[in-house]
Amino acid sequence: MVKFKLQEARVEGHSDTPSRADQASPGTPVQPEHSVVRRFLLSRGNSAWTDRAFKWLMLGCALTIFGIVALIASELVMRSQLSINKFGIAFFFHQAWDPVSGDFGALAFIYGTLGSSFLALLIAVPLAIGLAIFLTEMCPRFLRGPLAFFTELLAAIPSVVYGLWAVFVLVPLLREHVNPFLAKALGWTGFFGGPNFGIGMLAAGVILAIMILPIVSSLTREVMTAVPHTQREAVLALGATRWEMIRMGVLRNARIGIVGSVILGLGRALGETMAVTMVIGNRPEIAKSLFAPGYSMASVIANEFSEATDDLYLSALIEIGLALFIVTIIVNAIARLLVWAVTRGAPARVN
Repeated sequence: MVKFKLQEARVEGHSDTPSRADQASPGTPVQPEHSVVRRFLLSRGNSAWTDRAFKWLMLGCALTIFGIVALIASELVMRSQLSINKFGIAFFFHQAWDPVSGDFGALAFIYGTLGSSFLALLIAVPLAIGLAIFLTEMCPRFLRGPLAFFTELLAAIPSVVYGLWAVFVLVPLLREHVNPFLAKALGWTGFFGGPNFGIGMLAAGVILAIMILPIVSSLTREVMTAVPHTQREAVLALGATRWEMIRMGVLRNARIGIVGSVILGLGRALGETMAVTMVIGNRPEIAKSLFAPGYSMASVIANEFSEATDDLYLSALIEIGLALFIVTIIVNAIARLLVWAVTRGAPARVN
């Protein structure tokens, strides 16, 4: 019975078309059939020259970036030589700005740029980190996508739109409600005193905080997502609460990347022009009160470049642009290095 079944199985498995193994003579190795991709690669011939051309094309694209940066830097240096030769390093520590007498200094603009930028970080960073923690660790799945989308949508709004909104909405709100409250509660500090115009350093800091919020929040969320789940599970397994897990298992491992995202936000705040120009007040002075008008490096270039009547005036404005260019490059380079340090080797995850 068993023998009959084995013979029947051989008959059923027998094919009228002999296989390649049956056709091959004894002792001849069987050559497997090539796939479609392999047949295509074999039919195209030698493509070493194509690989070399592609390599040099990509290298040219990469070198183009360095060329653009070098051209911008060289042009700024050459165009600001007149101001550099006359004022030297004292240009950055001199406050006066008098185009009529030819007395120029960048200290007031440096103060306005740094003051408004750091005020924006003071407002935006806690909100951005809190938003990133909520989206990553606590947000319901149905709300995570829409909330992340609208947060990143803020980064796509043009700065002039932010400026118009600040002029018609933010400035009256600060002048009528926020500034009087701050003057009454914190006026003793000296930072919230003096005339209440609505426009000034505080208004510039608030509008910059709104503009850099999506940048800091998105990067912080990506860095927190890169933290492995094993870190969270290990902390929870030891009996930690959710807050302790976030603080010790997530934020501690993502701290370098969070710092990098903050520095990237600072780079955006340093170079912002239109929105700041419309609300900062555009007065070259250094005042302790945040209610007082100020001036930033980007704002003075945008406002006065078309009004430069002599070569020294124009050279001083270009030197301010050179200083802003160097600061922006340094800030972005440090941020990229910090973000890479925390995210290297971490597998990408999609929530």
